[in-house]
Amino acid sequence: MLTQAYQALTKDPNGTAPLIFAFHGTGGDENQFFDLAQDIHPDAGVISPRGDVSEMGAARFFRRTGEGVYDMDDLARATDKMAAYVSDWKQKNPGRAIYGFGYSNGANILASVMISHPELFDRVGLLHPLIPWNPSSVSGLQDTQVLVTAGRHDPICPWPQTEKLTRWIRAQGAELTTLYHDGGHEMWREELTALAELLRDH
Repeated sequence: MLTQAYQALTKDPNGTAPLIFAFHGTGGDENQFFDLAQDIHPDAGVISPRGDVSEMGAARFFRRTGEGVYDMDDLARATDKMAAYVSDWKQKNPGRAIYGFGYSNGANILASVMISHPELFDRVGLLHPLIPWNPSSVSGLQDTQVLVTAGRHDPICPWPQTEKLTRWIRAQGAELTTLYHDGGHEMWREELTALAELLRDH
């Protein structure tokens, strides 16, 4: 079954609460954000998969050939696989809101899925994403709430790339919120506060 395509921690939702997908950064695993997602929204279902690529022992969701240099063929493979994985969970939860958030490499696979399959997620949190290509315009993001957080001095996710991604998201008609700080690749408390505001029901 596609819902078993990744090693993952999962929790069933209560009532009408959303299903939240949590995507770890390089070197993380399914444990990295599982508890955070539950703490933010205790009634939500949580799906936290482990990346299926190993980079010198560090789990990732797709391969790269250098810092910020993606193996685009493997990214395409990983994006299709993850989109099918999310879609299968969505089909098993008809009518339920689907949220997702990820940090660094997790934000990148989530952003790639959002770009290729804009219909899958209702809310998307991208923490320190890096999308080093120019996505084509898409339809289907007009009703999607998207949060982008970043550090203005992030050596891994250069600031101009973050600005380019946010311009693209805004141009697709998504409801975009941004949270920037003057640090680097580390997550600040303010980012987690913004993420909680995105994921909790209003």
